[in-house]
Amino acid sequence: MSDSEYRQILKSTTGKESAKDLDEAQFRKMMHYFVRSNYYRINPLGFTLKQKLYIDYLAKELGWDNFHLSNFINKYYHRSGLKYLSRQEAAKLIESLKNIIKHKKEVGNA
Repeated sequence: MSDSEYRQILKSTTGKESAKDLDEAQFRKMMHYFVRSNYYRINPLGFTLKQKLYIDYLAKELGWDNFHLSNFINKYYHRSGLKYLSRQEAAKLIESLKNIIKHKKEVGNA
């Protein structure tokens, strides 16, 4: 994103010329805009950067490398990798990984 694009978004979402002039509510409003914008989309299907980072975190918690994660995605979501998931599929994948982590913890404590 160019500086002029950034300044235009800043002005249109908060009414301010500079980020240093933002109060907390205005900062949150601007961040909300960015999170919902195409700047944080991994693909046209709506898969977001936030989802990708969380999936990466969960896979790391499981001790999975990229190959293991890709195989899981291929087996259960019939996609070639993360970048081919839709937003909804990514949300389901996140829940699947969280459930696997939960199950591993329960089994470990049994």
